[in-house]
Amino acid sequence: MTRYSLWSLLREGLRGHRGWTPAWRDPAPRPHYDVVIVGGGGHGLATAHYLAKNHGITSVAVLERGWIGQGNSGRNTTVIRSNYFLPASAAFYEFSLKLYEQLSAELNFNTMVSQRGIITFAHSRHDLEGARRWVNAMRLNGIDSELLSVAEIGRLVPYLDTSPRARHPIHGGFIQRRGGIARHDAVVWGYARAADARGVDIIQNCEVTGFVFERGRAVGLETTRGRIGAGRIGLAAAGHQSVLAAMAGFRLPLVTYALQAFVSEPLKPWLDTVLLSPATGVYASQSDKGEIVLGGALDLYPSYAQRGNLPTAEHVVAGFLELFPSLSRTRFMRQWAGMTDVVHDSSPIIGKSPVEGIWLNCGWGTGGFKAIPAGGWTFAHTIATGTPHPLVAAFGLDRFATGALVDEAAASGIAH
Repeated sequence: MTRYSLWSLLREGLRGHRGWTPAWRDPAPRPHYDVVIVGGGGHGLATAHYLAKNHGITSVAVLERGWIGQGNSGRNTTVIRSNYFLPASAAFYEFSLKLYEQLSAELNFNTMVSQRGIITFAHSRHDLEGARRWVNAMRLNGIDSELLSVAEIGRLVPYLDTSPRARHPIHGGFIQRRGGIARHDAVVWGYARAADARGVDIIQNCEVTGFVFERGRAVGLETTRGRIGAGRIGLAAAGHQSVLAAMAGFRLPLVTYALQAFVSEPLKPWLDTVLLSPATGVYASQSDKGEIVLGGALDLYPSYAQRGNLPTAEHVVAGFLELFPSLSRTRFMRQWAGMTDVVHDSSPIIGKSPVEGIWLNCGWGTGGFKAIPAGGWTFAHTIATGTPHPLVAAFGLDRFATGALVDEAAASGIAH
């Protein structure tokens, strides 16, 4: 690993980093690739990496209309967890969490995984009964989980109002200690560097404008950087997936919403876990810089914007202060929004599209970041072999015709 002195860091900052070797190449697109992935976020880059690593397919291009990390991969709250209820979801997200646990070593890049635990509050006796069922389901699925009393939560979370007079009193909850956070930029950059090292071309500033068909099969893409032929096309464009599908001539059961997040001014370290409060619709963690990272529910109308709105901000602030009234003088520092493609059953879509030659990775809703490693692994397998990976067999588009939905709204609706 290259070491830099403080002086060299300052010099390169002033010179625009001209003396540093880029982490990945900036190649011109070739006329044809075996596989083209549309979307240079975490899922697209992880798919490219695992296509090369696991399946030996290195004639791969990742097309990103902006720059790497511009989209949802740089606009999330970085939570990783596997505390899902249904077996199909639990198996998938547990595999993803296990990949996260080894990701820094695999990519030779510090992804700053911090397994500080995630606590879900129960705000009523009904919630507490649901938490018991949830914990039992997780344990039956082989996933760590523990019930917590009010006193135990109070010891783990300073400043939390655990009094019975609180507007949303805490009746208990449960914790997954292996959950936590990772650094979103580091995950994306690590996968980009690893994919590039295996021969994948990462084509930035390359927007898809149409598809090329031969006898009903998609064989290429029209882009702002010219036509690119493809043996197989994988779409992993998050909130814009439905736009790409419309270009290809089919519709997806997706609705795109903005999902806002906020950070406070830096505070001294006091919150060493991730919190989720279903009653207030708020979740929170503290970053390595001391900022409190806050999020809540989706904006209540479909949108492709990345700015959000004031009513949602007010709702998140009010919910947080109901939990931590002593922090009312804390100031917000900045806000952002990502685009989430929400499916009726709050579960993803991975598999074949209605058009031959096109494969789908979408519908992650509010949980795309924690799914990046497993999403890339299973999508790469599905594209390479032509059959769904066993972990995503339940998440095909055909479930909307058969009615075999995987309804995980409770586990994924606001827990990001």
